[in-house]
Amino acid sequence: MSPVSTIAPPAAARRPDPGPDGPGGPGPLPAYAAPEEDLRALALRHGLTVSGARPPLPRYVRQLWSRRHFITAFATARLTAQYSQARLGQLWQVMTPLLNAAVYYFVFGVLMDTRKQVDDFAAFLVTGVFIWTFTSSSVMAGTRAVSGNLGLVRALHFPRASLPLALALQQLQQLAFSLAALLAILVGFGARPGASWLLAVPALVLQTLFNAGVSLALARVAARTPDVAQVMPFVLRTWMYASGVMWSIQHVLAGRELPGAVALALQYNPAALYIDLVRFALIDSFTAAQLPPHVWAAAGGWALAAFVGGFTYFWQAEETYGRG
Repeated sequence: MSPVSTIAPPAAARRPDPGPDGPGGPGPLPAYAAPEEDLRALALRHGLTVSGARPPLPRYVRQLWSRRHFITAFATARLTAQYSQARLGQLWQVMTPLLNAAVYYFVFGVLMDTRKQVDDFAAFLVTGVFIWTFTSSSVMAGTRAVSGNLGLVRALHFPRASLPLALALQQLQQLAFSLAALLAILVGFGARPGASWLLAVPALVLQTLFNAGVSLALARVAARTPDVAQVMPFVLRTWMYASGVMWSIQHVLAGRELPGAVALALQYNPAALYIDLVRFALIDSFTAAQLPPHVWAAAGGWALAAFVGGFTYFWQAEETYGRG
């Protein structure tokens, strides 16, 4: 007989050591089932981070700035493609608010005869419609910023605020086309270009910041609750009627005994403030007496509060977009 081998059997053939629960227990953990704390420490040691984790706010702002060219290109591409299937193409950017103004003029100016209550009613109405369209379009675009671009959100890693900001920029680009038509219409109604027209620039800058802030906030809400996009047209229609687009807030307040809180809300409605500031800049008959006190401070306060609040609110949910 050959001598008995003294070589130990390979590790795979050895009987497993009894675990804490006895010979039939689970035994010690295999090497690949290391505790979660060890895996986290290992990932941190090698510079690995959680995918899509929310960065600190200063770093997030720097990331957005580094992608400013993407934001601009995305906005321009969306603007170009918006009416690409229409025969009249980009002319619809001007024709849509013009047709709305024509309808409102017939309903409110002719049928309800409100044109007798406002000087230069046609210029008053057209300016209100164009400036209101800027806000309403920005708000509606914000509700679809994340939910309408889920493929992009899930495929690529980038600051998600790029999307609502790009769509707000798209609406600003569209307003630039519309303003050329608006100024031509005002001249046709007898308005004279002057230095006061430059006051429209800071008013529109403040309105742009306000629109972007509201767009950011609604982008987060609609990302979790897509039904918000279906409700917003009704909210915007109510907001439009409360913003003095086709009638004078000052005239309504002077002719009725409204509760103080209601009168204050109508006067300092942010959309009404921006509309009236542009009217004050472009229409000679619309004077400072028709503006509420401290109007520029109120407009700046709305813009700052909306943009800072909306941006922070959107950033706080950065890691949740496109998941679930």
